[in-house]
Amino acid sequence: MTNPQSWASAADPTRRVGRAVEFHARIGSTNDRARELLAGTDGEGVAVVADLQTAGRGRRGRSWASPAGANLLVSVGIRPRLDADRLPLLGLAAARAVLIACRQAAPGVALAVRWPNDVVSAEGRKLAGVLAEAASEAGQPPEVILGMGINTNWQRAEMPDEIAVSATSLREVTAAAVNRVALLGDLLEALDRGVAELEAGGSPVPALRADAWLDGKLVEVEAGERRVRGTVTGLRDDGALLLLTDDGPVALQVGEVVRVASAGSAGVAA
Repeated sequence: MTNPQSWASAADPTRRVGRAVEFHARIGSTNDRARELLAGTDGEGVAVVADLQTAGRGRRGRSWASPAGANLLVSVGIRPRLDADRLPLLGLAAARAVLIACRQAAPGVALAVRWPNDVVSAEGRKLAGVLAEAASEAGQPPEVILGMGINTNWQRAEMPDEIAVSATSLREVTAAAVNRVALLGDLLEALDRGVAELEAGGSPVPALRADAWLDGKLVEVEAGERRVRGTVTGLRDDGALLLLTDDGPVALQVGEVVRVASAGSAGVAA
């Protein structure tokens, strides 16, 4: 277990995102704590890190399982200076930052982003994920909590079977232990830069197009109450996933890919 004082070295007071780090050996949810900090007067950009979450959550209300001290679990609350139509790009910018940090920890290893915001290995095994949650009421200036989880030193032999079947970790892909504090520092630096670029009018989409894992694959996407099946053809400028279905082109702004196979295969594998 990393010394609590060590985590402070990942902070940079000159940054907006990650200007300080608050470490917890055990906490319910880093997202909830980041929300509490953001509601205060000086909580924006504070990175909340935990060795163990007892109520961690992922996308679509799922729990986020992680053994104590093995992975990087971090949340940051920010007040993005973005128009409403560009807010969805914030989650993509966070996914891009996670990818950058993972590549720095695993040089030479092929990693990619699986829409909308998972980082995966070349085989599609999940390495990391992002959960973006709104923290402000409708009509108020936007406040967003970015929760990020990276499987760091968790070996697949130690994972529950239901996770091991589709997951991996930095230790697995590098065959070496990874320094979580250094990983956090790289992540916060990349995220700070990504948020600033987005607010300046830039977009993470061009870079994510080059790093997309789903292109050319036949997928099924759960979008609300419907499922859409088609071949992924890319990303729209607003981050929507583009599919070619039997009924023609479709763009999905939100959704979850629930099945994947290479285009042209006989079926769609989970």
